[in-house]
Amino acid sequence: MNISIIGSTGSIGTQTLQIVDENDDLSVVAMSCKSSLDVFTEQILKHRPALVSVGDEKTAEELKSRLLAESFDTDSIEIVYGMDGLIEVATCPEADIVVTAVVGMIGIRPTIAAIEAGKDIALANKETLVCAGHIIMPLAKKHGVKILPVDSEHSAIFQSLQGSAGSPVAKIILTCSGGPFRGKTYEELSDVTVEQALAHPNWSMGKKITIDSATMINKGLEVMEAHWLFDVPISRIQVTVHPQSVLHSAVEYEDGAVIGQMGTPDMRLPILYALYYPKRMPLSGERLDLFKIGHLDFMEPDMETFFGLQLAYDAMSAGGNMPTIYNAANERAVALFLDRKIPFLCIPEIISECMMEVDLMDSPSLEDILLTEQKTYDLIDRMEL
Repeated sequence: MNISIIGSTGSIGTQTLQIVDENDDLSVVAMSCKSSLDVFTEQILKHRPALVSVGDEKTAEELKSRLLAESFDTDSIEIVYGMDGLIEVATCPEADIVVTAVVGMIGIRPTIAAIEAGKDIALANKETLVCAGHIIMPLAKKHGVKILPVDSEHSAIFQSLQGSAGSPVAKIILTCSGGPFRGKTYEELSDVTVEQALAHPNWSMGKKITIDSATMINKGLEVMEAHWLFDVPISRIQVTVHPQSVLHSAVEYEDGAVIGQMGTPDMRLPILYALYYPKRMPLSGERLDLFKIGHLDFMEPDMETFFGLQLAYDAMSAGGNMPTIYNAANERAVALFLDRKIPFLCIPEIISECMMEVDLMDSPSLEDILLTEQKTYDLIDRMEL
């Protein structure tokens, strides 16, 4: 199987390449990164893709120089850049499946292009469905393309639905660890540092997603994503705090049966399942030991302290471009927090203000979505923070 990876140097991208290393029938034909050339150069030297893309022309020239310094035959590889480059990687003719592992709304256009090219999608980019689910899902159906979730929770739901085609779903149980601040009060979060917010107790992820987990906004994005992936109203998507991260999510059916997927917190499992679906393949690493775990805990999320989660339900209920406003405001606020320009609790406050101030649009086009993103950024730039 030939794979194209959009965002190969991030957490999902690097773990996808680990799976490629362990399976001789997988090969990488195209991949992209924005600017992490140290890692990207090593990946190219090892996996020898025919097509690669980077953020801009200057970075492309630097990459070519690095490859030449390693005696790499640059005539054997095409180096492209920018959005056009991402779309080339997404539509690479030799690719059977595209892993969309890039973070942010930049993943929307390449995903649409890949679908239109008839590529199956291993989806790890939440923003694609959060902002453009009303475009993506009908388009995938039109082109007969599979959207295979890579997020651990959505993969768990997807797995729990297998063998139950046509059976009415009563509820989706979307689990979360609660992040590093589970049980904290609003007042206790007033002086949270970047280092504390990045110290996730269970998962190893990129910085942006780790901060989203700490605010529980990540779970809000996943609620929206689940709505589009599984065609379930958000009123029937229940977020459940589960500190052990063993039950990755579950589905409750109309007869009361609850079917879930359990495992160790290892992102390689949902990646592997997406790549080989519907087959299951061997995976190296630790196995789940229920005797060692001893017990599993479940509790309701504190949606007053972590009100960014409630804002996600509000955004999805409003519909239109409101999820885009929510997502774009969060992206910019998280970047400001990581740059130590705003306090932790300012993240959901910025989202709330943007949701009130940016104009609502019904049934936004892709151009409307991108315009909404920019309007949200412009509003934040004008805020006195």
